[in-house]
Amino acid sequence: MLRLTHSMGAVFGTLTVMMAALTPVSADCTREGLLAAANSYIAAQTSGKLDGLNLVAGNFTYQENNKVADIKRGVLSQALKIDLNRSTADTTACASYTMIISSGGSKPYVLATQIRHNGNDTSSIAMIDTIAATTGSLFFNAAQTLKYIQAEDWTTIAAQPESREVLKKAGDAYLDMWTDKNAADSIPWGSPCERVEGSMLTKPCNGALPRGGSAKPNSMRRYVIDETIGSVDVLCAFDSLGDMPDSHEIRMVGGKVKYVHTITV
Repeated sequence: MLRLTHSMGAVFGTLTVMMAALTPVSADCTREGLLAAANSYIAAQTSGKLDGLNLVAGNFTYQENNKVADIKRGVLSQALKIDLNRSTADTTACASYTMIISSGGSKPYVLATQIRHNGNDTSSIAMIDTIAATTGSLFFNAAQTLKYIQAEDWTTIAAQPESREVLKKAGDAYLDMWTDKNAADSIPWGSPCERVEGSMLTKPCNGALPRGGSAKPNSMRRYVIDETIGSVDVLCAFDSLGDMPDSHEIRMVGGKVKYVHTITV
């Protein structure tokens, strides 16, 4: 009986190992995979062709200016000469954020795009979510925006990355300033610090800030948080001042806000 027990135990042990080997394991969402997908998006926007994008079959969503749209009719179907692009990666949400500035041509653009993936699978794209500002958008001047953004330093934070919680809190506090009179004072402003709102430059960051006054909070908030860069991008509906599609990006260094970018349609 003892021998039979040992034999059965060996069999069960073997089966357990085999089942573990056959059980699918969800791979981690990697920074490299996220940035590769972002680069495929940048290439598609450069060419105006979608065939280089690996979109989730039957379950892909394209959203432009907070509305679900036909990707074949959106800004992504237009070939743009890109003067600047910069991407960040959120391995927790398995999403990326890309800023694109195209200042030439008959229709210049400044784009804020979040790309999302299902099940940590960065080999395919589940959603492309774009705020597309162009001539007529709030404070729009792509050439001036390009000048300001090119002068910024967005190197990786080598010492102590910002925490996800701190970055999200800063992004939310900034968007809450229009409804909460105390929100501005809760933000750790750095020195130096600058805000680029459309093409308007404000130095220091904490100059001429809103102090409540609106009853409508900014809604539809979607986040991409990159701790290694110290950035949070929030796409939203800027309801405090009207139903305006909007992107607010904040960069923190050493626990203090260094840059704020807004792209509002």
